[in-house]
Amino acid sequence: MYKWQYENKVGEVSVRRCRVLVLGGGMAGAHAAIGAAEALGGDGVILVDKANIAGAGAAGLGVDHWEMACTNPCCRVSPEEMAYALIREQDGYSNGIAHYIECREGWDRLRDLEAAGAKIRDTDDEFVGAPFRDDKTKLMFAYDYDNRYTLRVWGTGFKPALRRRATALGVTLLEYTEASSLIMSEDGKSVRGAILTDIHTGMLHAVLADAVVLAMSRPARIWLFDPDVPGLSEFRPLQCVGSGHAMGWRAGVEFTMMEKSVRAEYSAAGRSFPTYSAGNNHNTWYAASIVDSEGRELPYLDRDGNEIPTVDGRYRPAKGQKFFLKGGVIDEAKYEFRGPETISFGEAERRGYKPPFYADLSRMPEYERRVIFGMMVGEEGKTKIPVYDALTRRGFDPARDMLRVYGTGWKSASFSDDERQLFGAPGGVLNDWELMTNIGGLFAAGDQLFASDCAGFAAATGHYAGRHAAKYALAHERSGDAVGKCETEFIKREAERLYAPLFSDGGADWRELNRAVSKLMRRSCGAVKSDALLTEGLFAIDEYRREAYPKISCSNPHELMRAHEVSDILDVCELILYSCLARHKSCAPLCFERADDEPSAGDENAFIVTRRGEDGNVISRTLPHGYFGDLAAGYEAHNKKGGAE
Repeated sequence: MYKWQYENKVGEVSVRRCRVLVLGGGMAGAHAAIGAAEALGGDGVILVDKANIAGAGAAGLGVDHWEMACTNPCCRVSPEEMAYALIREQDGYSNGIAHYIECREGWDRLRDLEAAGAKIRDTDDEFVGAPFRDDKTKLMFAYDYDNRYTLRVWGTGFKPALRRRATALGVTLLEYTEASSLIMSEDGKSVRGAILTDIHTGMLHAVLADAVVLAMSRPARIWLFDPDVPGLSEFRPLQCVGSGHAMGWRAGVEFTMMEKSVRAEYSAAGRSFPTYSAGNNHNTWYAASIVDSEGRELPYLDRDGNEIPTVDGRYRPAKGQKFFLKGGVIDEAKYEFRGPETISFGEAERRGYKPPFYADLSRMPEYERRVIFGMMVGEEGKTKIPVYDALTRRGFDPARDMLRVYGTGWKSASFSDDERQLFGAPGGVLNDWELMTNIGGLFAAGDQLFASDCAGFAAATGHYAGRHAAKYALAHERSGDAVGKCETEFIKREAERLYAPLFSDGGADWRELNRAVSKLMRRSCGAVKSDALLTEGLFAIDEYRREAYPKISCSNPHELMRAHEVSDILDVCELILYSCLARHKSCAPLCFERADDEPSAGDENAFIVTRRGEDGNVISRTLPHGYFGDLAAGYEAHNKKGGAE
């Protein structure tokens, strides 16, 4: 019989004290801990993650590009221009504050990574003379070769470098430790810390803090879950389920855009190929030449619909176009070149092209071939091992061999409308100009924020939130390490809740409930919503929580973590369903469609903000687009020294 290899500490509670507690050790969380430690002089910061910080989070194994680094020495687009372009591209349903921080500080974070030992330049002179390389700075650029705001980077070394930097600053790392719940003040208006669970020993940590940063993942495993084929078919790690959203929902944090539906272009729960393994022409593979089964090349078109005759032209704005967007923003971009991904199978066949289609890098210049397959695919965490290493070991040669393109254009697979995942500028926590939530002392960064983006977004907002959390902590220091009566009672209740699956004799496996929840959400919160279906979903979620979850049985702390993830998924589903109920009219920019539109509803062109009240009732309000005001002025008002410090 298998023996659990770690010491059993179930029932033990350790009380700790810190100035700033960061929950989530991915790209955002690691930068938040570093930003807070630098602001505090390297004292009093704790960083928590379920994994080792060096490989934790969606960017844990690497990134191949860094977007919106608008202050790098070669960029021709200002932070203001780019941030407002992102807002327009998302039809106003955008986090202007966070995007401006991303555009203003993204380059600063890359320089920090370089100082910590990561590689961001072509220091080995592998691509001298290539049009995407600046030979003076040795920086390499992607997508828009004229404006140069997105850098190609050697991102497999980023997270190890961040871990080294955090350790050098004196940050306490609580690895293999799950963030379980927030400790709130007695009046519920400010945060006091968090309860954590050691996923090896089962020990609980009650950490009291002056400020807390939520830097965990966006939700997953909501509509899609296949326990038999996990892992490679998911864009983000399977353990990233949105626990920070669940913790915030239970604590009364305000969320917005949680009703947004985004088609699961990358997540297929076992049906798709490993992300970016197919020869698509998006992100990592942009702008790969695409050919049909008879070798005829599909054209690239510029913004105005004109065919682009050269490979180099795919990376240049059209006449009269200052710049275009390409990369992490998945929504229908209004500033980018249009490529073969815009052509459906039917349209391609009507034009005389015959599927299947293939990415043919042999038709591209040698430097483009090497940078796409050798560097981009080799540095992206989702592709380094399962695609680049695996294919290279088996003799794949991009100068000779082609990769099949699945689905319509660059998409990894075809999906039905009710197969959804929160991807591409999704919903999340509502923030102010300090990236603080409506809860005093509780900050958010990265994928926790609404309309979040990619690695550069996570790094910039993480460091920013960490700095402001440190500032808050210095101004709101709480005396002593003692745990108050209210906190003691909460910790006791949470211990009972968190340990319950270890003592259940129900015999159910956590996978069974996760599968049932996903099926429910596809049925009750699919492509087309209605009050009747959404209400049915809420009733079922409540029933699952009361009847099904108590029957889950666990035999060790690792299985206990999985049970907690499913519990958090139930809370996230509740948040999504209530958010959908609060929007009464269909909204195309949010991919939100109702069968029972209310013509008189006034929620168009506005954010719906939702939170759970102290008595458990759900409270919703509207917030106008552009609530954040002038971006440059708002940033300067809250960052008197300007930029990264």
